[in-house]
Amino acid sequence: MQIRKLGRQGLEVSEQGLGCMGMSEFYGARDDEESVATIHLALDLGVNFLDTADMYGPFDNERLVGRAIAGRRDQVVLATKFGNERREDGSWVGINGRPEYVRRACDASLTRLGVDHIDLYYQHRVDLTVPIEETVGAMAELVAQGKVRYLGLSEAGAATIRRAHAVHPISALQTEYSLFTRDPESDVLPVVRELGIGFVAYSPLGRGMLTGRYRSPEQMGEGDTRAARFPRFAGDNFERNLRLVDRIEEIAKEKGVTPGQVAIAWVLAQGTDIVPIPGTKRRRYLEENVAASEVTLDQETIDLLSEAVPVGAAAGDRYSDMTTVNR
Repeated sequence: MQIRKLGRQGLEVSEQGLGCMGMSEFYGARDDEESVATIHLALDLGVNFLDTADMYGPFDNERLVGRAIAGRRDQVVLATKFGNERREDGSWVGINGRPEYVRRACDASLTRLGVDHIDLYYQHRVDLTVPIEETVGAMAELVAQGKVRYLGLSEAGAATIRRAHAVHPISALQTEYSLFTRDPESDVLPVVRELGIGFVAYSPLGRGMLTGRYRSPEQMGEGDTRAARFPRFAGDNFERNLRLVDRIEEIAKEKGVTPGQVAIAWVLAQGTDIVPIPGTKRRRYLEENVAASEVTLDQETIDLLSEAVPVGAAAGDRYSDMTTVNR
């Protein structure tokens, strides 16, 4: 597993990370023991970049990750997020970027994770009621106090990124990016590259659809909320998107790899400043994802994939409510 740099402040991570969200919520039944084993295997395989957030669970995912990394903290680059405020019962409060909340949320995350510092602390969503300068100012205080090492933003728009970076260096911008979701190429990627900010690509597998494992929403199982939360998994959109997956599968078959591996390899090929964080809660899928780092795509294959899934080809919005992204 190679190492990539995120930003210019010294943050270095494995070229793939592990998204931990689905271990605790949204993607069906939980199996905490298998999830812990998956995190342990990730570390054994050289995947040191773990991604969680306080809202996942809510709160359970940070506790799970904290339990998994106990005794192995020095092997981990730990990222978590604040800003999507939820209550313990799972109900939603709203997006919160107020300085006093930033401080409180960080202390709570440190406690749940069982660590004395967070390596990369993201604002999960931008709060339009609070100037970004105030939110990042509070985040910068956490750096000065030693509670946080590097700062990040998630789903922030180009203008917000510039304003935030002027207050304190931003090391990473996290946004959905995959063969299905290429909108960052038009505005966000150019800005972060100009400013020297790393790019963390979440859902590089299109929330699992790009693996080719799902041929109908019913296959996802009880408790899986993808069809309800993400229009690409609902109705006619699902069938239209499967046709795109079929084309990716053909290309993958020619290379002797899985469609999911092709999808991750495509993201890795977009630049050494990009780090995909495919999520999984099972060891067998983790091993498949990690093997994607050994898949080299020549320019001809990259062009074929771009033709198979051109910009804007995926049917349906990323979220049922798009008002909280790219702000």
